Amino acid sequence: MELRVLRYFAAVVEAGSLTAAATQLRMSQPALSVAISRLETELGVTLLVRSTRGTEPTSAGRYLLDAASRLLGDADEITRTLARYGAGATGSLTIAAVPVLMWSRVPRLLRAHAAEAPEVEVRLVDPPPWTAIDLLHERRADLAAVMVSEPARFTARYRGEFEILDWGPIPLVAVLPPDARDAPDPLPLTAFESLQLVLPHRTAAVPSLPEAVDQALVSHGVTPASVRTVETIQTSLPLIEAGLAAAILPDPDRASLDRFEVNVREITPAIPPLRALVLARLGAAEDATLARILRRIRP
Repeated sequence: MELRVLRYFAAVVEAGSLTAAATQLRMSQPALSVAISRLETELGVTLLVRSTRGTEPTSAGRYLLDAASRLLGDADEITRTLARYGAGATGSLTIAAVPVLMWSRVPRLLRAHAAEAPEVEVRLVDPPPWTAIDLLHERRADLAAVMVSEPARFTARYRGEFEILDWGPIPLVAVLPPDARDAPDPLPLTAFESLQLVLPHRTAAVPSLPEAVDQALVSHGVTPASVRTVETIQTSLPLIEAGLAAAILPDPDRASLDRFEVNVREITPAIPPLRALVLARLGAAEDATLARILRRIRP
């Protein structure tokens, strides 16, 4: 049985005659009659009784009409769903983004994307940058969002493996304990000569915040009173809130740090910002679901 012929059969039963159904289907009555006769021959059962009053289904015909309605409904739903996939309006995405970008930038992106494609299921993970890249390599993530201090060098290294989109600058600011309310704004970089600086550990895989801070301090001849290394940016914030250290941290949207009990200051001279980059596998734009969200990130 072909779905096309089942539609013909259903149309004949609903119209009550071959002639009326042929008109609705925009085909000739003889061609429709031949299609129904072939269906009856294929199934080995009479489906329709023809009389002067029109065409009525037999018991077998009523059974087929009920079954065909379910089949045709399922087929139509499959077609509609696949069309939504083709338009990028449904499906699923996994985004691996470093935690700092989860504070504000990723939620803003998802809010705008959900307004346009509410049926797309988005799963989030917040690993370190090198792990985010590994997840993308292993196809356990569709997008990876990271921050880097040397975007040109990073892009040259990974251009042959990923499509890389620039997601804008990430300013660096001074983050001070709660009792530093009277600290000047902007804060001179030299102020860190009397402070304990907390800094995430560095990794050769993805040069980022530690490298940017080190370069700024060295280039301006600033030596902090002491430097304490922690695992991640987010694990440095409790130490700052406890009054045990200060830091130079990224503030992606000039308000990302407002949720913490810290004092945020601009720095003078200003430190060059980090760069947020979004990575996707090569050819990702061929997936309509991915292409839709990538359009919101492209500059």
